[in-house]
Amino acid sequence: MANLKEIRIRISSVGSTIQITSAMKMVSAAKLKKAQDAIVQLRPYAQKMHEILSNLSASLDSAEDNPYAKQNNPQKIAIILISSNRGLCGAFNANVGKKAVEMAENKFPSQLAKGDVHFYSVGKKAADLLKHKHYNLTGDFNHLYDDLSFQNVSSVAKGFMNKFVTGEYDNIFLIYNQFKSASVQILTVEQFLPVELKSDDGSGIQSDYIFEPNKELIVSELIPKSLKTQFYKAVLDSHASEHGARMIAMHKATDNATELQKELKLTYNKARQASITTEILEVVGGAEALK
Repeated sequence: MANLKEIRIRISSVGSTIQITSAMKMVSAAKLKKAQDAIVQLRPYAQKMHEILSNLSASLDSAEDNPYAKQNNPQKIAIILISSNRGLCGAFNANVGKKAVEMAENKFPSQLAKGDVHFYSVGKKAADLLKHKHYNLTGDFNHLYDDLSFQNVSSVAKGFMNKFVTGEYDNIFLIYNQFKSASVQILTVEQFLPVELKSDDGSGIQSDYIFEPNKELIVSELIPKSLKTQFYKAVLDSHASEHGARMIAMHKATDNATELQKELKLTYNKARQASITTEILEVVGGAEALK
């Protein structure tokens, strides 16, 4: 009977797990809708802004005209990992951390050896993975998810833009999950700075801008705004991807727990049937012995 009691406890425990994972799935689905709407609405604007930024940067005469496009030998590197503050979303966070380590070790091994590769995190989980692999964080911006807004994110982007202009970093990269659908997130490595100039695609079409009121104002206003929008888009992409990944992870967890519960119930019924049969045989055996 002790065995039956243990099985009953496990069935009850798995049932509680099903309730929790089902609730988490519904919560993630509700949050996903809001996060998905935000990135879907921003993405066309951000992509167009990035296209204008690339064309505009290519049309400027020198690095003095656009300090955000100056190409330097990559001696000092900043890698910004955009993950989440919470887990239970499959390999969502682990993929970001692994990609950052892989990129640093394979693409910038000499800079990494000299300590010139600096890691920053937006989200606690990727930061925890880096610490586990004994890489130090230069800074974190995990508080952004407490109040995710363009104003808060743009202030962080502005800080990195200043670090690039002053020469503190020669290259700044973003690593995040790009949202495609609830079940598909694309791990993306994106060069934030310097601005990648628009290359000639052979079409013969050149972007020719008329600067109004003047070029200096365009550079000081449009280019920084475009970079801030690019950074904000990456954070929103990751935020939507997080909820999609968690929803799918909780859906799979619920299915697995349901299947386990069915197996435990089958095991319990078999054990109970065997116990009843044994008791009947004992009664029959005792009755035969009394004859």
